[in-house]
Amino acid sequence: MLEVKDLNVYYGNIHALKGISLEVHEGEIISLIGANGAGKTTTLQTISGIIRSKSGSIHYKGEDITKTRAHKILRMGIAQVPEGRQIFANLSVLDNLELGAFSIRGSNEEKVAQREQFFDGFPRMRERANQRAGTLSGGEQQMLAMGRAMASKPKLMILDEPSMGLSPIFVKEIFSTIKRLNEEGVTILLVEQNAMMALAISDRAYVLETGKIVMEGNSKELANDEKVKQAYLGA
Repeated sequence: MLEVKDLNVYYGNIHALKGISLEVHEGEIISLIGANGAGKTTTLQTISGIIRSKSGSIHYKGEDITKTRAHKILRMGIAQVPEGRQIFANLSVLDNLELGAFSIRGSNEEKVAQREQFFDGFPRMRERANQRAGTLSGGEQQMLAMGRAMASKPKLMILDEPSMGLSPIFVKEIFSTIKRLNEEGVTILLVEQNAMMALAISDRAYVLETGKIVMEGNSKELANDEKVKQAYLGA
């Protein structure tokens, strides 16, 4: 579904991504783990078209999207849930969901059905439909950010640190939601600070260090690797 090949990204003179390559197959959950500053968010933003690479290529379903603009990538079926959620705090929950659906070509009935699917998955959010999004708890805001992305009916969802700053109860709920979305047919590319939980739900994983992929493989095997345990799992 997604192929990233020899990607190089710079911030001025800083070489942020140094020839990384990765693949995401349809139906998978793929984790991208690494320390702060390793280049995880840069990777996601480059795939989404927010950042431009200096060289390398990105293909989605066989089509070269390396230079495609972000809004067109969204319409092609790739939606990103950004780090820090970045919801529209002054707008209502409903308004946020409607903005998420703005890019898709479909009838109002289809958009309403998509919204109802979100409320079915997050019943507590139905009660807050007309509430200003900025007044929600951190966990509820993360749910809304995921719902806003789902409103665009993505085939590939990219999540950047979805559990950051959340209570253990909400973390568990967010990861359950990721698994449910995947079971419903959404392919997932996940960047997550909680490497142990990320590896527990993903099929395969890549380990980033200072802009380079240094390890890759089956998630369960990586979770049992001594180097990964020491560096990322607190062993």
